[in-house]
Amino acid sequence: MALSATIHNFTVQLADIDRAVYQDLEHQEGIAFTEGVAAVDEPAVLVRDLTGRITAWIEVGAPDAERLHRGSKHAGRAAIYTHRDPANLLAQLAGKKIHRAEAIPLYTFGRGFIDSAAKAIDRRNAVSLSVTERQLYLDINGKSFSAAIEERRLG
Repeated sequence: MALSATIHNFTVQLADIDRAVYQDLEHQEGIAFTEGVAAVDEPAVLVRDLTGRITAWIEVGAPDAERLHRGSKHAGRAAIYTHRDPANLLAQLAGKKIHRAEAIPLYTFGRGFIDSAAKAIDRRNAVSLSVTERQLYLDINGKSFSAAIEERRLG
């Protein structure tokens, strides 16, 4: 017997003070979520211009080198956001063919942060998220979490 899906509702307020953006962290015109890990040929998030051309390829988690290579070639910019150990991810990608690897940032904010925040999620959620001076502040249903955003480069 198949398990049924659980629907979670989120009311989200976002602010990236470092970039003076008060909508989404990677916000820009044309941003869209894809099917995430179920999407074979797309990242979790991508940005298209008005002509439909992909301008940003944003991976979440631990993408493989082939996906990053393809994404970096298709888009003007690629980035990775992960809660995994950055040393392990960098080692996994080291020496692999990745188009413009040196230009791809890897943003991390620690596994403990994600694990703690995930425990605060209910079926209905009020979320406030802000970034200032490379520090991430998250409030979920009145519980506060924070983490430093660290940036590394693949190349």
